[in-house]
Amino acid sequence: MTITLSDQDKSTLRIAAYGAVTLMTAAGAAGKPREIATHGSIALGSATGLIGHVLADYPKVKDLVGKSVAEIAGRVLPALTAAMNLLKQQDPAEAGNFRSAVLIAVETAQMQQGRPSPATAEMVRKITEALDAAGAAAADSGAVPETAAGQDRPELQKAIEEIVDSGFVGVSLRVHDERGEWVGSAGVAELSGTAKPPVNGHARIGSNTKTFTATLVLQLVAAGKIGLDTPAAHYLPEFGLDERIMVRMLLQHTSGVFNFTGEVNADGTIAPGIPIPYSTTGKEWVDNRFKTYRPQELVELALSKPARFEPGTGWSYSNTNYVLARLLIERVTGRSVAEEMQRLILGPLGLSGTVVPDASPEIPEPYAHAYYRYEDAGEQKTVDITRQNPSWVSSGGDMISTTQDLHTFISALLGGKLMPAGLLAEMCTPHPTGIPNMDYGLGVFVLTTDGGGTVISHNGAAVGHAALMYATPDGSKTLTAALNCVDDADLSIATAFQTAQRRLLNEVFGGGQVDPAQPTG
Repeated sequence: MTITLSDQDKSTLRIAAYGAVTLMTAAGAAGKPREIATHGSIALGSATGLIGHVLADYPKVKDLVGKSVAEIAGRVLPALTAAMNLLKQQDPAEAGNFRSAVLIAVETAQMQQGRPSPATAEMVRKITEALDAAGAAAADSGAVPETAAGQDRPELQKAIEEIVDSGFVGVSLRVHDERGEWVGSAGVAELSGTAKPPVNGHARIGSNTKTFTATLVLQLVAAGKIGLDTPAAHYLPEFGLDERIMVRMLLQHTSGVFNFTGEVNADGTIAPGIPIPYSTTGKEWVDNRFKTYRPQELVELALSKPARFEPGTGWSYSNTNYVLARLLIERVTGRSVAEEMQRLILGPLGLSGTVVPDASPEIPEPYAHAYYRYEDAGEQKTVDITRQNPSWVSSGGDMISTTQDLHTFISALLGGKLMPAGLLAEMCTPHPTGIPNMDYGLGVFVLTTDGGGTVISHNGAAVGHAALMYATPDGSKTLTAALNCVDDADLSIATAFQTAQRRLLNEVFGGGQVDPAQPTG
């Protein structure tokens, strides 16, 4: 796609980008303003492609010098939105590059302040909102933004509308392919309202968390801090793990370790774990949904149960594997998984809409609401469970993100930006699961489409929220979606969830199998 920028356009881009750094400098002036400005500007100067060429010329923004934070924000925030709009009109890919460049610079500037203050954190939020405001008015009115080429992708809008008709409260979809970017939403953000779900709202992404966690482990493997074929017990001796369980087996679900959220036996009976929103413990979970579980507690419960099989001899999806992976990360780095995620993934990629919540029940605005239906004393009740303590599933599925961030993440991951090529190849090497046309690598599903193609994926459900993340093996084509629904103990939405996955996969990738819903993370 050819893109032509006038001198005025280039000036707008420079003022917006360097103005964002100026804004961070002003907000953090009590720290080290010169270092903040310098490092933020250096980060912008490292941008590549057309955007890098434009930003290489430092702007003349002398009229921002000496101004108050409010005055600078009044000039810069609208400029950020204008810059995104003019790029989206010509080339959505360059709009994405610009957004990433600004957010990386903002993150770099923020890091120079030591522990970020509430004021700078709020400024990051405003800058992100300004970047994402391009085309938002159309989306909030229910129309697909013009810059997303919604007019010539009616099949995608129809698909998400049919998904809503199947039983979901709302759906937002983002597709990046050879035709550019398309975003749209259908349904409503909350049962009592009429507003559509925000096209880039926050959602609990469930088992998509596993791909982030696996990526962190593999980055530490690349750094020489973890051995992929070293016994996990070497790093976590306190649990008495079977010495045959290698780190690789945790990421691959071949350890045989019991799933602390419960297992379904071959005869259909349930081997229970902690109280979860499904089966017979639904009301207990609702009543205690703000309870905090610690990762060690979940692992100890799982290890008190019989193993599913000898290590390496089978495949069984277990959230326990990924809580062990979290503890391993924290043990070898001496930092929390949230800190490592920020240092190695969220910060470098500018994923400002992604959160590792630990035990916090909060979710950033904007978001579509999540619901749960249950029976109490013979009466059906539906409650808003958007706020919940996700520590019950921990790093098996606790993260929050947006469709934009999921696209940026999976595209960067498969594009080779997060780990060496050899480790990426291992991550995407399929291991049999026993499910036709659907194998598992290290933190990702490897799907075979009806046409014989390959799609890399991980989806997740998190009680009233669900997230989809699909990409071609090179990351060039992606599909990310967020769904909100009324969940219940009987998993009534599960069939519709699988149908939704299949419908969207068919539309974008030409068909294929889908991974089963993972309701417990």
